[in-house]
Amino acid sequence: MPQPPKDVQVRAGTEADLGALTDIYNHFIHETAITFDTVAFTPEERLPWLRSHPVDGPHRLLVAQDVPSARILGYATSSPFRPKPAYSTSVEVSVYCAPDHGGRGLGTLLYQALFDALAGEDVHRAYAGIALPNDASARLHTRFGFRHVGTYAEVGRKFGRYWDVARYEKRLGPEV
Repeated sequence: MPQPPKDVQVRAGTEADLGALTDIYNHFIHETAITFDTVAFTPEERLPWLRSHPVDGPHRLLVAQDVPSARILGYATSSPFRPKPAYSTSVEVSVYCAPDHGGRGLGTLLYQALFDALAGEDVHRAYAGIALPNDASARLHTRFGFRHVGTYAEVGRKFGRYWDVARYEKRLGPEV
């Protein structure tokens, strides 16, 4: 397992981070099937997304910032799992790292901070979707106690082909 990067601060995301966060996400839109968005966003289009993740509560946006340069290196989120009220204690989580910072422990650092922040919230389950193949993401989620619960076959089409998505879940908080 990679060691967490030194001189990196994890904190709540702010509107000042929006340009860097949009750039990171747009890279994955253009270059990968990790996200099934197919058209890049402007920072203005991503603003509602950012604002849907307050500083506290179950829906968080945490950023990893290099302290010496102040560069945003990645982010992790917990978002509503589904819109219906009975799903309110479930979240969908994701982590994105700048393309030149993958495989360096940044995802681990971000997820640790995210799950620590969620520990005091009324959240019972976390879910993640992983477009396949993505061994690094599967290893990260398994390391954090997620278990594979199924795979949607050919559920998304991007770059002229169909992609499978593996679904993972993790129990959070005490058993009910």
